[in-house]
Amino acid sequence: MKLFSQGLKYAPSGLPHRSQPVLWMRASLTALLLCLLPFDLRAQPTLKRIQMATLTTPDLKQLEAHYGEWIGYQVRERGRISEGLARSWDAPQIAGQPYVLMSSDAAPEVFIRAIQATAPTPDYRALTDHGWNAIEIIVDDPDGLRKKLETSPFRIIGEPAPLGAYPTIRAFQVVGPSGEVIYFTAETGDRSKSPLPLPNGDIGRIFIMVVAGGDIDALLDFYSSRFQLQRNPARQMRVGVVARAQQLPEDETIGLATARLAEHGNLIEFDGYNPARTPPRAKREGDLPAGIVGTSFAVDSLDALDLDWISPPTRYGGLAYPNEARAATVRGPAGELIELIERP
Repeated sequence: MKLFSQGLKYAPSGLPHRSQPVLWMRASLTALLLCLLPFDLRAQPTLKRIQMATLTTPDLKQLEAHYGEWIGYQVRERGRISEGLARSWDAPQIAGQPYVLMSSDAAPEVFIRAIQATAPTPDYRALTDHGWNAIEIIVDDPDGLRKKLETSPFRIIGEPAPLGAYPTIRAFQVVGPSGEVIYFTAETGDRSKSPLPLPNGDIGRIFIMVVAGGDIDALLDFYSSRFQLQRNPARQMRVGVVARAQQLPEDETIGLATARLAEHGNLIEFDGYNPARTPPRAKREGDLPAGIVGTSFAVDSLDALDLDWISPPTRYGGLAYPNEARAATVRGPAGELIELIERP
């Protein structure tokens, strides 16, 4: 698994490289979690949990059908992006575009929001530019799911494999129908003692979001200072899926660090890409880019945060904003959209 990282990195086959285990170590979020100080000894993060990942797609109906058929993510709401919400993302052109909220039956309140793109983006390739680059979802049986997806529109880019020093954690990776990267991860051992959340079904919820940028220190400084996340040091690690996506030598390293949110089983992974080879994600003025464009987090109070909002906090309706919750968005150092929703 790439996202749940600071453990073993995988060889091109997707399996741990047994003859050179150290060379294939990658920043495993699991390993990092298990070696950190007890969580209750640190300042409480203001980001409570992941509520939603937002992506754009050139074919909303097709994506909806594929997610429902192959990974059990069902539509919970349909609508069109309001002008106010589009302005809050600095993307007025997206106003009026249709969207769906999808989630699993195991975690119906944690969504993937898919929005119909305003124009095709045939050149988009995940893991090659800056911004939100991947979603990681907890599952019950990665090998069974891998077999199910064999003939699906979800292209396998990493075979199921254990995390070396943590062999009960097992994961594989895919590219979805709109070019989005998803990791499916499971705890196959004692789940009561695992740092991973329970899947509560065959396919559970998002539990890690991955953001990449050309300056990992800028990412870590921003998230630790604005949201009280523990600033863990970045380590240089070999990440096969990134190397292959960027057509780099397999021994190329990237900086990688992770941070936990306030609630168990919610994390962010930070990847540092070479800025000379990876650009900011391309987008048209006033529009959203391709791929995973934003992550929404629950917070107790927007007023308690010292942030430069794209537009002032506003109440929105629908399932993503229960009880007309207030929400506001900031842009992170890698150009990523960070939406905060008041959920006391």
